[in-house]
Amino acid sequence: MGSFDVLLDDERVQLDAFVEEYRGAVEATLDGLTEEQARRRLVSSATTLLGLLKHVTWMQRVWFEECVGGTSRRELGLVQNPDESFRLADDDTVASVTAAHQEACARALVVVAELPLDKVVTGHRTGPRTLRWVYLQVLRELAHHCGHADILREQLRAAGPGPKPDPTA
Repeated sequence: MGSFDVLLDDERVQLDAFVEEYRGAVEATLDGLTEEQARRRLVSSATTLLGLLKHVTWMQRVWFEECVGGTSRRELGLVQNPDESFRLADDDTVASVTAAHQEACARALVVVAELPLDKVVTGHRTGPRTLRWVYLQVLRELAHHCGHADILREQLRAAGPGPKPDPTA
């Protein structure tokens, strides 16, 4: 169900629809790409399409499992900061990172299922906030990184499957 399917639904249904739309959009930027393309650096930072998906997976686990669920990053096995969350391991693949993202999304749905948007959650290290705020933050992050991913995908498609360009040149 997309955001235009829930124009008059309640706020929670609308937020869920927007978040799901962006989750799918981030994943879709990897469709039809090779493993090499998904890992290719096109900018001076370590940002890659596969790294973006890995980061948004981490980000959602932080907000839903840590902040809302109350489980620490250490207990979740998560890296401690956003910069580390973009880094790819040698065994990361489009399939494995996509599966991890889908698993994180499924866990997020379970964590928030019975909670009202006005519920104050206290698991984040910077202090309490409402579940509504968490949804809006996740939506903001997803939209932000979808824009990055769209541009990177456009660059990859224009460059074709050839050798990796040097982003520092």
